[in-house]
Amino acid sequence: MKPRSTALPPALLCGVDEVGRGPLAGPVVTAAVILDPDNPIEGLADSKKLTEKRRERLYDEIRDKALCWHVARAEVHEIDSLNILHATMLAMTRAVEGLATIPEEILIDGNRVPGPLQGRATAVVGGDDLHPCISAASILAKVTRDREMLVMEAEYPGYGFDRHKGYPTKVHLSALDTLGITPIHRRSFGPVKQRLQQRNLF
Repeated sequence: MKPRSTALPPALLCGVDEVGRGPLAGPVVTAAVILDPDNPIEGLADSKKLTEKRRERLYDEIRDKALCWHVARAEVHEIDSLNILHATMLAMTRAVEGLATIPEEILIDGNRVPGPLQGRATAVVGGDDLHPCISAASILAKVTRDREMLVMEAEYPGYGFDRHKGYPTKVHLSALDTLGITPIHRRSFGPVKQRLQQRNLF
């Protein structure tokens, strides 16, 4: 008879990341992921360093193989009322709270921990390059938000949301000048706020 193992099972390690703090439009999207150590996923990395095709493939694989995952968000009106930092912390909290399983340890990409959270939480600068669970969260969040911005381009054609995803590119700023501000633009962000103020002068 084999002796009973006294080894503890691996901790339920959760990775958390966000996408969309910098854009002038759209929500900030977060994800929390608990990977299955017995069902590894090859090729996880910071979502920004992966091709779109690679992200899309990994997105499906993460959803299939992870022990659990949850994608959350903070809407534009929350960003404008709270500011982007606090809205991001709120969205991260929502992602963790939405998990079907309570994690034992939480690794959050960045230098701040939203709280309070169930489980030990640690901020990890550059965590999406260091921890597969954070990489997985980064991929889920980015693919989710990128897909949503494609829908926004169809709803608000001419802004180029399908290309710049809401970031302040020359094309986007030019579209703001010619087409105006949409309901999905963050009115608290400088370039949008400045154009609102200029419009109110006339």
